[in-house]
Amino acid sequence: MGATVSITEKLFKLRENGTNVRTEVVAGLTTFLTMAYIIFVNPSILSEAGVPRDAVFVATCLAAALGTLIMGLYANYPIGMAPGMGLNAYFAYAVVLGMGIPWQIALGAVFISGCLFVLISVFRLREMIVNGIPHSLRTAITAGLGLFLGLIALKSAGIVTADKATMVTAGDLHKPAALMAIGGFLLIVTLDRLRVRGAILIGIVTITVMSFFFGDTKFQGLISAPPSLAPSLFKLDISGAIGVGLFNVVLVFFLVELFDATGTLMGVANRAGLLVSGKMERLNKALLADSCAIVAGSMLGTSSTTAYVESAAGVQAGGRTGLTAVVIALMFLACLFFSPIAAVVPPYATAPALLFVACLMLRDLSDLDWNETTESIPAGITALLIPYTYSIAHGIAFGFITYAALKLLTGRAREVKLIVWLIAGVFIFKYAYM
Repeated sequence: MGATVSITEKLFKLRENGTNVRTEVVAGLTTFLTMAYIIFVNPSILSEAGVPRDAVFVATCLAAALGTLIMGLYANYPIGMAPGMGLNAYFAYAVVLGMGIPWQIALGAVFISGCLFVLISVFRLREMIVNGIPHSLRTAITAGLGLFLGLIALKSAGIVTADKATMVTAGDLHKPAALMAIGGFLLIVTLDRLRVRGAILIGIVTITVMSFFFGDTKFQGLISAPPSLAPSLFKLDISGAIGVGLFNVVLVFFLVELFDATGTLMGVANRAGLLVSGKMERLNKALLADSCAIVAGSMLGTSSTTAYVESAAGVQAGGRTGLTAVVIALMFLACLFFSPIAAVVPPYATAPALLFVACLMLRDLSDLDWNETTESIPAGITALLIPYTYSIAHGIAFGFITYAALKLLTGRAREVKLIVWLIAGVFIFKYAYM
């Protein structure tokens, strides 16, 4: 026991951070419960793009475990990682199904974006890029992702359906799937408001159990050996992704990964009291862990991995070091043996989780200065066009172009940083010549 304490003290500096092994373990379990829903949601989303569902389940668990383990052992932060919500939807519905791009090439684009992320982390260019992009556009991208996820969730639940006359309309709300999805959503929000750990996970499991009685789901067991990863392992097509036509796809993956990771890391670190003079001492290590996880995840067969804001739950429970992250990683590895449950989760059971996350992503819109139209209008355009064009790429493109154009036309071009001009220029070139 003494040797174990000595090793953990040396690796994670528990005393220095005012914590102990028991507290870190409890914190790790707490964070895991709040983010474990991804092992059900991610296979559900990516399988619609043609990626083998069982392989995605294994890839999700392994990518989450690997990324979180690197975060804990290398950066020593109590932050969990897993395939990101929003980016998995963009991967499946916009890139693969919307653009008709094979999922292998889409994985190649994720790999390239991850490599770019590694480079800016190694050469410490992250701060320059993030600071160069206005807060209004960063906020709008998050909100737009939320609206995009919300639309996907409502469609998966059968609450919203296509219509020739009005494009979208209400679905048949008498069907069991729609009714169970509505009940699942209310259950998740209620549990979250009552501060029940793992509210999203409880909601998914509850609706899945109900589907055995009121749906057409068949019970296939609880525990089994992990499925084969072979159908998705190293199936990424990097050469296919190195094409001018996919440049905007790589750029979108890269930008969202960058904003998501940086914002989450800073937010969780701030709540944990780990900021020194407003900065993270090991931010670059944390970003390297994040970017390496993206690269590894693409090789395993899943969309971009990122830091999870749900890590704040573990921080609230006392987690302060990488030992919390190691516990989270071990729990994801243990999940590999529960594939039968993941395989039978119906779309209407994960839809409430998607809708709940979508609603939470909209709250950042309150940070916008709505009186400054050269900031708020481009933000609004970004957030609206992401769901209305069913493409994060188009939303970001029109947002950056509108921002640069309005600043130029109102004589405020000096307020625009170089990176914004560059990104707007790239998208204008794309629309004009490609």
